[in-house]
Amino acid sequence: MNQRTYNSEFNRSIADPEAFWMEQAQQIKWYQKPQKSISIDENGFYRWFKGGKLNTCYLALDVHIENGRGNDIALIYDSPVTQSVQKFTFSELREKVARFAGGLKKLGIEKGDTVVIYMPMIPQAVIAMLACARLGAIHSVVFGGFAPHELALRIDDAKPKAIITATSGIEIDRIIPYKPMVDEAIRLSSHKPDHVIVHNRKLGAIRPDADYDVDCSTLMKLSDPVGCTEVDATDPLYILYTSGTTGKPKGIIRDNGGHAVALNYSMKHVYGMNPREVFWAASDVGWVVGHSYIVYAPLIYGCTTVIFEGKPIRTPDASTFWRVISDYDVKVMFTAPTAIRAIKKEDPDGMLMKRFDLSGLRYQFLAGERCDAATLNWLQDHLKIPVIDHWWQTESGWPMVSNMMGYPDHFEVKPGSATKPVCGYNLQILREDGSRAKPNKEGFVTIKLPMPPGTLPNLWGDTERYRMGYLHTFDGYYFSGDGGYVDEEGYVFITGRVDDIINVAGHRLSTAEMEEVVSSHYAVAECCVVGIADELKGQIPLAIAVLKAGQDMEQFRLQSEVVNDVRREIGPVAGLKNVIIAQRLPKTRSGKILRKTIRAIADGQEYKVPSTIDDPIILDEITQLFMDEKIGVFQAKEE
Repeated sequence: MNQRTYNSEFNRSIADPEAFWMEQAQQIKWYQKPQKSISIDENGFYRWFKGGKLNTCYLALDVHIENGRGNDIALIYDSPVTQSVQKFTFSELREKVARFAGGLKKLGIEKGDTVVIYMPMIPQAVIAMLACARLGAIHSVVFGGFAPHELALRIDDAKPKAIITATSGIEIDRIIPYKPMVDEAIRLSSHKPDHVIVHNRKLGAIRPDADYDVDCSTLMKLSDPVGCTEVDATDPLYILYTSGTTGKPKGIIRDNGGHAVALNYSMKHVYGMNPREVFWAASDVGWVVGHSYIVYAPLIYGCTTVIFEGKPIRTPDASTFWRVISDYDVKVMFTAPTAIRAIKKEDPDGMLMKRFDLSGLRYQFLAGERCDAATLNWLQDHLKIPVIDHWWQTESGWPMVSNMMGYPDHFEVKPGSATKPVCGYNLQILREDGSRAKPNKEGFVTIKLPMPPGTLPNLWGDTERYRMGYLHTFDGYYFSGDGGYVDEEGYVFITGRVDDIINVAGHRLSTAEMEEVVSSHYAVAECCVVGIADELKGQIPLAIAVLKAGQDMEQFRLQSEVVNDVRREIGPVAGLKNVIIAQRLPKTRSGKILRKTIRAIADGQEYKVPSTIDDPIILDEITQLFMDEKIGVFQAKEE
């Protein structure tokens, strides 16, 4: 039999996606196998494996136990911030998940109900997710760095029967009380959950009591383990909220069937993993990487996964990533370029790597933001293994563009490129009129429908927003919201968002949401927030404010107050630190703020003066203002 190659498999996945993905569906265990791979739902959207019956938790745990692997390690919890390590076998993890699922059932949680999870990076977060999946309940994990206002928005949209939280998280050496934030979010939200299940970490955090509280350990003691609930392939597994250009988060739906098939496929063919090996994604369960590659993909594929509670630096130092890789013989590791830049800054000569045996590490993957060539080359020079920059989105749930390391014909790396489309993704660069762009010509990054399994089938409770946001721009195509180009050899280069979403240290954030907070300040008449280039984080937000007539506020005071407002309303994850005062903002004659031009000026890039600008002189004013304030590239020039 001929060995399958990337080129042959990619062509087959595009020419006959139904046959290709039905073949991949045979690699997981179904209660009832689907009779066909693709169908059209009542909204006219493509759906995968309708009629198939399965359970995602069963695939992640029970299958491996049935195959005699109950004593193999499923999960390693490594927490340098608490100086503790725990390991769970598949049997031990299933026992905890099944009992916690029994506790949720005791509280009235059933198939199709929603549950919000607001947890730090601890095993109980994984247990909570898998317990929901076991019941057929739909979980929505909210990143612990979000403030109560953001949590309240998600509570009102998801309408959970219960919230699962912990008493605290830890930010390097600082205790972050979670329970007061949950209580405040419930106070702010219109929807009131029936229960808040609290895992007590016993770290001394403030823990106010409420009538809706349920102690997690007590619930577990009083509950019996339960089995897996059969769900349809098209039933939702989870909702994951991602930033939208309107400021209102979008609830990405992930189904059970397509998700399991795609993630199982990706572990072998994208990441080059084998079952029983250790895979580590250094992310957070509150983001899509954590859902896909801390929890579901490694466990479904039968790997050991690592949940890490710490930072790439200061827990205790810039050697911590290499220590984890060495301690657990990690074969493939995945993190954001920001983490590597932070390590490089602390240890520019890579001396800390030499303390550890990294010989088992096969590949290092990077994603979450654009990777600069300097970071990629530095890491590759020191690790002396392939470093793979790959590109995907919350919406896709798994990689869209990557060097597929599970096939023998993977490619030479081109810095700045995530290499080539992953099998199943018919990626096209389109011009504004819908025609295909020529090689090396920038356009809009789209995927010709149907999207492969595992990608979003809809938005939670907002079908029209899904249609208009993703399918309306180009008929027959999914629009990613990113710009980019493909070179003459088929390498894909993603140049960045074409909307008002920025990527701060791998976290996707809405500038519109930040603008709402800035503009609510009593002294601000109007404002804009843009993402500007940053050497460490990739992008950081910059707010430009025009004061109301009669307001004479010092910039330092405005900045201090606005930064605190953003931290309170959105959370520290927003990372807004720069607020400057301008006399006016550059606009078109119709009143639209020229954000793209502002970004170009701040980043020192060439730009064309738009023909629709109201007053070109203001661009000179903004340029001078940035130079005076040493913003962005001007700071680098000064230095």
